[in-house]
Amino acid sequence: MLSQEHRAIITATVPILKEGGETLTRHFYQKLFREYPQVVPFFNQAHQHGGTQQRALANSILMYASNIDRLEALGPLVGAIVNKHVSLQIQREHYPMVGAALLGAIREVLGAEVATDAVLEAWGAAYGQLADILIGAEQQAYDANAEAEGGWRGARAFKVVGKTAESDEITSFVLAPADGGKVMAYQPGQYTTVVATIDGTEQRRNYSLSALSNGETYRISVKREAGGKMSNYLHNQVNLGDTVNLFPPAGDFVLKQSDKPLVLISGGVGITPTLAMLASALRTQRPVHFIHAARNKAVHAFRGHIDHLAGVHPQLRRHYVYERDEDGQAHAAGYLSKEQLRAWLPENRDVDAYFLGPKGFMQAVKSHLRDLGVPETQTHYEFFGPAEALQ
Repeated sequence: MLSQEHRAIITATVPILKEGGETLTRHFYQKLFREYPQVVPFFNQAHQHGGTQQRALANSILMYASNIDRLEALGPLVGAIVNKHVSLQIQREHYPMVGAALLGAIREVLGAEVATDAVLEAWGAAYGQLADILIGAEQQAYDANAEAEGGWRGARAFKVVGKTAESDEITSFVLAPADGGKVMAYQPGQYTTVVATIDGTEQRRNYSLSALSNGETYRISVKREAGGKMSNYLHNQVNLGDTVNLFPPAGDFVLKQSDKPLVLISGGVGITPTLAMLASALRTQRPVHFIHAARNKAVHAFRGHIDHLAGVHPQLRRHYVYERDEDGQAHAAGYLSKEQLRAWLPENRDVDAYFLGPKGFMQAVKSHLRDLGVPETQTHYEFFGPAEALQ
């Protein structure tokens, strides 16, 4: 039970977290992986090396501590965490491991004079409160997935029934259930999780579902990442007829119902969730402005598909910008600029805009949309890391 004394202590620790939150969370992850190696498959180690995982957790802890008396102010944060946990199949038994590592890290990093027994007791109670909230919401999601038509719980075997190179870097995999059954529907923008044992270690990776839900197959489109264990495994070793395991779809970066003009802006492999969004929107008369940035034509996936759609759907306008446009194949060269967006957006900025791509790209797009008058409440994005990193 979180008492008023506990709440006061948590509130008082906020300045300490602001100053050293990332150091604390880095130590926490090291401790967690060392003492509980069974949780390692839940984490992408590339995010550990780059620091994004630490910054994301530090930001979440800070928001939780800052709003301990009004958890409703956390807004979409809880939903985002629940979706991520469900996608990776985090279970009730994992929470005590995380809690023990977190409290141990607080004591070891801050020292006994700051992290007193009272502070640890307060944080233990606070963590318990948050864990109960998340466990309850996640259990509801697991139950809903299992009860849905074509749904399931845990891992399910899927056979590769299609493998297509979409560009020099991106390959699509069409996956059908090995048991011959149906698959649960998903919302445009959601992702599934591929589970595989690579070099003796289990890996779990989220990949956007890049086609409209059809009840029979899933399609993921995977960029080969330098040093990426899962992406290189899929590109090099997984072929037609092979089997991979999937967890049910998850994610809250989804296309919301609206009759406003739709703007889809993507950079690189960020195009994948926008494809299902585009397909859904084109079933209506909703105007769509599709803007994609790529390094060059060779790595521009799905260009032929988008060009074809533009030819048969008058409400679709598409614009491409290449960092290097040696053959004049794009509508602009260089990086996506505010001036280009000004020209390519509808004159009336009352639109719904969805964007996804590398961090620097998203920082620029977020800033440009705000400067161009698109309401921030109508801009939607998915980003792994602290939200302020996009400011």
